Amino acid sequence: MPEETIRSLSVHGLRYAYRVLRNTDPVTEPVVVLGGALQGMLGWPQVEGRLGPVAAVVTADLPGMGSGAPLPPGPSAEILCDAVTRIIDDLDVPRVNLFGFSYGAALAFHCAQNDPRRIARLILGGVPTHISDEQRAHWRRATDRLDAGDTDGFATMVTDALMCLDPQRYVARRELAYRYVKRSMAHAVVHSPHAADSVYRSLGDRPDFSGGLSGVPALVFTGEHDTVTSAERQRAFAATIQGSRFTTIRDADHWVVLEKAEEVADLALRFFTDRPLTPADYLSPVPQQSQALTAPAFD
Repeated sequence: MPEETIRSLSVHGLRYAYRVLRNTDPVTEPVVVLGGALQGMLGWPQVEGRLGPVAAVVTADLPGMGSGAPLPPGPSAEILCDAVTRIIDDLDVPRVNLFGFSYGAALAFHCAQNDPRRIARLILGGVPTHISDEQRAHWRRATDRLDAGDTDGFATMVTDALMCLDPQRYVARRELAYRYVKRSMAHAVVHSPHAADSVYRSLGDRPDFSGGLSGVPALVFTGEHDTVTSAERQRAFAATIQGSRFTTIRDADHWVVLEKAEEVADLALRFFTDRPLTPADYLSPVPQQSQALTAPAFD
């Protein structure tokens, strides 16, 4: 079993912690995993199991997440990026592999833009580059349910917003994933001090995916039926990252890390160890090299 260590840090006066599963004979740089707003340091067992034999794996409760201190009002991107940089410094390594999913993809992208020299390779999954006014209105109605004390109604609306419920599109383990996500959302708003704040923050704190990126090998992936931001829009975003690759995972939606956990872990293993992404029967289409370098407008 790899050695597990939990380290406490602070940034801008805010306490937080990260967890590292150390590897005594790594073949690639440490992998830092940044998940969704309600995904803490203990939520990545498949990634840890697959990557643990080749690298140290780092997960975190950043400020505003899990056991971390609450974030102050206002934009949080700079605070969270500084928190990630502090982790890299504390690991005492020149560079890390960075895996960002959903809310964490925005943070990972921002960190790579800020200091690409510290990022050996970058994976971004389920990237929410475009959230429509209709989607935001749905989230506001969900927060109204939360304000009214209707936890079940809130959890249902949030889960509906994050998953593809179209019966004409096959999603693996859809019913199981739906029950898990809904139960997790309901549990979080009752037991997590940050859950409600994270929901409100998501309405007002719009991530910036403009500006492009160069100098960092990058892979963007999504479930082929992602209804939070379509695969087409995520492909367009990937094209703003010089030399990046883009692919979709079959039979999955935005919750691809739950519905296809082993496949996501395998994809990460291949990319972070410079192995070919194909053949892999879970990928559709074949991973493509991004060509365009002009950033589209993300709104």
